Amino acid sequence: MNLRTRLHFSRRSLLRLGSGFLGSFGLASLPAWRAVAQVALAPAEKQAGGTESHGLSTFGDLALPADFPQFAYVDPQAPKGGQILLQPGGGGPNSNPTTFNTLNVYILKGDGAAGMGAIFDTLMAGNADEPDSLYGLVAHKVWTSADKNLYRFFLRKEARFHDGTPLTAHDVAFSLGILKTQGHPVIRQSLRDFVSAEAEADDMLLVRLKPGHMREAALTVAGQPIFSAAYYSKHAFNETTLEPPLGSGPYKVGDFDQGHFISFTRVADYWGKDLPVNRGQDNFDTIRFEYFADRKVAFEAFKAAVFTFREEFTSAIWSTGYDFPAVKDGRVKRETLPDQLPLGTQAWFLNVRRDKFKDIRIREALGFAFDFEWTNKYIMYSLYRRTVSYFQNSPMAATGKPSPEELQIIAPFSKQLPQAVFEDVYVPPVSDGSGEDRTLLRRANDLFLSAGCKRQDSSLLLPDGKPFEIEFLDFDNGLEPHTAAYIKNLNLLGIAARFRVVDPAQYKERTDNFDYDVVTSRFGLGLTPGEAMREYFGSEAVNLPGSLNVSGIADPVVDALIAQALVVDTRAKLTFICRCIDRILRSGHYWVPMWNKPNHLVAYWDLFSRPARSAKYDIGVAATWWYDTEKAARVDLPSH
Repeated sequence: MNLRTRLHFSRRSLLRLGSGFLGSFGLASLPAWRAVAQVALAPAEKQAGGTESHGLSTFGDLALPADFPQFAYVDPQAPKGGQILLQPGGGGPNSNPTTFNTLNVYILKGDGAAGMGAIFDTLMAGNADEPDSLYGLVAHKVWTSADKNLYRFFLRKEARFHDGTPLTAHDVAFSLGILKTQGHPVIRQSLRDFVSAEAEADDMLLVRLKPGHMREAALTVAGQPIFSAAYYSKHAFNETTLEPPLGSGPYKVGDFDQGHFISFTRVADYWGKDLPVNRGQDNFDTIRFEYFADRKVAFEAFKAAVFTFREEFTSAIWSTGYDFPAVKDGRVKRETLPDQLPLGTQAWFLNVRRDKFKDIRIREALGFAFDFEWTNKYIMYSLYRRTVSYFQNSPMAATGKPSPEELQIIAPFSKQLPQAVFEDVYVPPVSDGSGEDRTLLRRANDLFLSAGCKRQDSSLLLPDGKPFEIEFLDFDNGLEPHTAAYIKNLNLLGIAARFRVVDPAQYKERTDNFDYDVVTSRFGLGLTPGEAMREYFGSEAVNLPGSLNVSGIADPVVDALIAQALVVDTRAKLTFICRCIDRILRSGHYWVPMWNKPNHLVAYWDLFSRPARSAKYDIGVAATWWYDTEKAARVDLPSH
């Protein structure tokens, strides 16, 4: 997994154990947050009509009634206690799975610690059995105006910060304002359609959205972390810090050692512990993340029970490494758990901001040099499938020729689109599995020459006469064997390619400022793709520091289709638009797609029990599992 991993989790996972929901523009004069919070302080419009509900969903189809007791995938009788020790995974926009130097995960600066989302509550929380629904947490209900531009959230009066002070609508208004003006650029971008938040009373918040706002704008607002305005009146929000901030969620920051580990302690008197969205969850007294700079070292640490739950992403270790005594005697369990989420995309992304990758023929040629079939068999033990789509394992993935519904969407842009978009959607070639398929390499060479590249002895020169060089940038060597096989074929084509590992701080600095040729990224767009598409593929994000648009895609047709996707009113329309976006992106050859698997490979020390079933879209380990004292008594953990 890479520093730029942007895995899709359920909203609960993202908010609680990642680093908060994602988020563009700020207003000046007054303190920045006040400029947003007080844009419109006139009395709220008294609109006729409108609706009141216990939740929000993208298409208005809440699955649960107002009186639901708890989510279906939890055990409401789950005991509290014990601890779980984890490795950092995906998180907030400034997260780094190998180290941390700040507890502020909501700004661009620094490497944010894992798990900080667990200390902050939000207006609403997600049901991991639904693709895009939120239910009341701090807010117990919400009124929506008939035009869906105004949202009035009714807050629970019992909501409290960890110091016992009330959590009010004033704190929510402050939080939304400061995130929009001083938050990480990705967060600011996701809040682009948020206009203002006004505390009409301590327990009543009015949120204004732009007319014509994106479909998920209200859910984005309702999923933001809530900060204490009083706390940040004495602390700078836009600075890195190792002082634990004041929160209101089920956990607070416990012991930590910068760059090595961070722990979170369950708040026994957490104000919201008995709410339906929380019942049966947050069962561990301690959640601790252990950091390792090297994957092999991390695996040895797991074998020694330095951490007790591991999701395996290295196929060689999964296939050959789990033969140590604790596995053989049953103290460590291995399982393959289903993953019903769209698998997203993992790829080598080409930075088209650089001249060498401007020509689409050069980008397409680079794809012919990767022999997935050989790599999967000899490096990954045939555990993976080839990724072909930006919407892998999703109805949004394009197949074959455009359907009539898709043709209707792209026809107005026919003069701006290449003919390939109207043909069978691009699928990466299947090699002969030899590791250096000569037929595919010849096709690559022909494309290079047609693009104006020239040969000088054994070297390939770019059209401007410079040697063709490619640097694959990373911050660890986990993908070096896979990349080495790819580089070998690039070398055969005359390209001077190399794999370079830099320290995480330098990696973040370079990627934040787009100083790279090729980087690896993995991200998912979820079950209802929305604003994230603008962050990953929109032209406005091309030069945004820390942008998720790692390739630098700037296509006006893609922008136009994303704009349509953000406001359509049915899932069917969204599906057809996303298929069109997929066709255009795949025809653009901005990537060399890697691989995917439709499951989670997990291993854990036999210390835990879990509900009868997992949620559809989240295995929910830290949220819904619990420490089993009887099992723990039978497991002789190694001493440290």
